[in-house]
Amino acid sequence: MLAEKQGIAKTDLKPLIGSVVHCDGEDLLSGRYAKELRALLEERGVLLFPQVNFTDEQQGAFTRTLGTQANEYNGEADETGARRQVYEVRLRPEEKGSRSGRNTFLWHLDGSMSPIPILASVLSAKQVAASGGQTEFCNTYAAYEALPEADKKALEGLQVVHANWWLQRNLNPEPTYEEFLKSRSGPSRTQPLVWKHRSGRKSLVVGSTAAYVVGMDPADSMELLVRLRDWATQPQFVYRHEWTQGDMVMWDNTGTLHRALPYDASSGRLLHRTMLQGEEPFA
Repeated sequence: MLAEKQGIAKTDLKPLIGSVVHCDGEDLLSGRYAKELRALLEERGVLLFPQVNFTDEQQGAFTRTLGTQANEYNGEADETGARRQVYEVRLRPEEKGSRSGRNTFLWHLDGSMSPIPILASVLSAKQVAASGGQTEFCNTYAAYEALPEADKKALEGLQVVHANWWLQRNLNPEPTYEEFLKSRSGPSRTQPLVWKHRSGRKSLVVGSTAAYVVGMDPADSMELLVRLRDWATQPQFVYRHEWTQGDMVMWDNTGTLHRALPYDASSGRLLHRTMLQGEEPFA
């Protein structure tokens, strides 16, 4: 059944996460529903625009109706040396075993090692894999809200170190000394385990970059982080998107984790991503 959200027709995908937005491309590009879409994104975590078939230029224009478009921090540079605003998400066959590609198969929040993570990402499907390659999202607002009160109290004030060396260790358990030093030279930042947002809501900050809880016994720290990740990624908090060519999906990066399910690097799977610049630091 269709529901109206301040002029937007939507269908909820699951009770706690995800909505299909029923809106044609012209209306999306006009920006007339930008305010409503941002509110719906924060409420639902993931918005699906099925088979909207935007070009890169249209996807960028749509992104800019919602806020400031962020330059890709890991995109290829153009002829001027600037980072491209549209990033190709794919696994190249020659990089089938690459660690960077496999990073996407782990639950994560983009920018967990930054002071201000990106607000949202917009991803459109140019080519889909015949098998695998779905994208999963979990609602970390809903996951926090569903915790027992005793857990919420126990988590207050805890700090977690998010580190590139830990992310790489997840993918390569026995690095050489040189490999470890290279990964350790990457970013690392201490973040709150519970993000207290300006809106008053709270969300869990966990995932594949979470190395350890500050001041906690290593085994106890790992037990807590694994338990919270498993809690946040229970089926009731998760939406799995089965891609169809032309689909566009947007997610609230400040209130969700996401991951891709494995797929063959030779499948040709290709998604194009744009991002919205972050507006709120971790707190």
